[in-house]
Amino acid sequence: MALENKVMLITYPDSLGKNIKELTEVLTDDFGEAIGGVHLLPFFPSTGDRGFAPVDYQQVAPEFGDWADVKKLGKRYYLMFDFMINHISRQSRYYKDFQAKGSASAYAELFLSWDKFWPEGRPTKEDVDLIYKRKDRAPYQEITFANGQREKLWNTFGEEQIDLDVTSEVTQKFIKDTLRFLCAQGADIIRLDAFAYAVKKLDSNDFFVEPEIWDLLAKVKADLAGHGEILPEIHEHYSLPFKIAEHGYFVYDFALPMVTLYSLYSGKTAQLAKWLKMSPMKQFTTLDTHDGIGVVDARDILSPAEIEYTSQELYQVGANVKKKYSSAEYHNLDIYQINTTYYSALGNDDQKYFLARLLQVFAPGIPQVYYVGLLAGENDIELLEKTKEGRNINRHYYSRAEVKAEIERPVVAALLKLLSFRNREAAFDLEGTIDVTCPSSSEIVIKRQNKAKTRTAVLTANLKTNAYQVKVNDQLVTFE
Repeated sequence: MALENKVMLITYPDSLGKNIKELTEVLTDDFGEAIGGVHLLPFFPSTGDRGFAPVDYQQVAPEFGDWADVKKLGKRYYLMFDFMINHISRQSRYYKDFQAKGSASAYAELFLSWDKFWPEGRPTKEDVDLIYKRKDRAPYQEITFANGQREKLWNTFGEEQIDLDVTSEVTQKFIKDTLRFLCAQGADIIRLDAFAYAVKKLDSNDFFVEPEIWDLLAKVKADLAGHGEILPEIHEHYSLPFKIAEHGYFVYDFALPMVTLYSLYSGKTAQLAKWLKMSPMKQFTTLDTHDGIGVVDARDILSPAEIEYTSQELYQVGANVKKKYSSAEYHNLDIYQINTTYYSALGNDDQKYFLARLLQVFAPGIPQVYYVGLLAGENDIELLEKTKEGRNINRHYYSRAEVKAEIERPVVAALLKLLSFRNREAAFDLEGTIDVTCPSSSEIVIKRQNKAKTRTAVLTANLKTNAYQVKVNDQLVTFE
């Protein structure tokens, strides 16, 4: 299938049922027309980070199924797969071959040497401090070769995730071959995970390094020409995704979650209206993902005081949302993210939660809905405490029976109707227009119109009372 302007579900292969086969059954039996696409989170053999330390892209992990299961899913839904452009598992055959043979390995140039990167006498403390990093130390890991020699390799993320050298011919061939293979297996769009970290350059902060980052994206685009789309993933200031959008790529709207929370907490609509007017149409919107709620993404859309207010209010009104769940105690990987389900962030309040999804549906772009959010899931404290992983608060495993029970809840039933409406309504044409006004400080009116100007959908909402009305071509639409 090709990419469609329909709601995309984000899910692990074993989160809605035990495997991809059961996931397909859930989608077809329980969700009706609410879902048009699936971001199938990493389903390859992996040694860490819930699939994001891939061992082999050529395989489906046996516990999830096989390529036939993936292709069957792709017959009904457009699909997005992940490609970790920055790193690969140290248990991969490439790393093991390099460890065994050293510089004689065919994959020696696949990995980025920390030792060879720096001129003699460097890195200095200033060099290391300059790096945009995810650790409180220099981002390297030592490899011990079979002959006993040692070398440091770049290692931005977890111990299992060894960085690739995207400038080498070996790596560029690996990227091209892997991406084309994934498209042949049914991927319509490839999510480039951690891509802003992929380019390292002396005397830079090694994050979103220009102009080299554009050269990398251009190469990937050329590799996939006629095969599929790419979606660069970046959690940072909104100006960086905007740059990517200007180059014609799809981007994520990771600012919307915090902006929407602020608006619903405060009852004020001005900042939300400002953001919706700024946002590009060629984007995927989110309220929740497999990670926490991004804070830094909303910087300068919300003022520092508004961001602080939203964060503190989240801990006050959120259901079982505690600061320690986003701390080192619970292995939080990003201090600028808050771990919670979106439903619990809104105090498990059905009315506010549904209004949040209405706002997402009327925002520019294609809505992505995380599987826990689709079922209006509460924070999973049991899984969190069992694993001591902060992000697992938002990673509940649903059995088939649980899904059947959850879709009977009024808020979930209404949400499925809303998403089905979004998928079939022509007013949400990505080539169409959006008009946003604020009749008062607590009201917002969002009008979406298709390019042909034959369909107009209007959302009128009051964020103080949570009252709303939806009309299409002046006809009232309800979701009860």
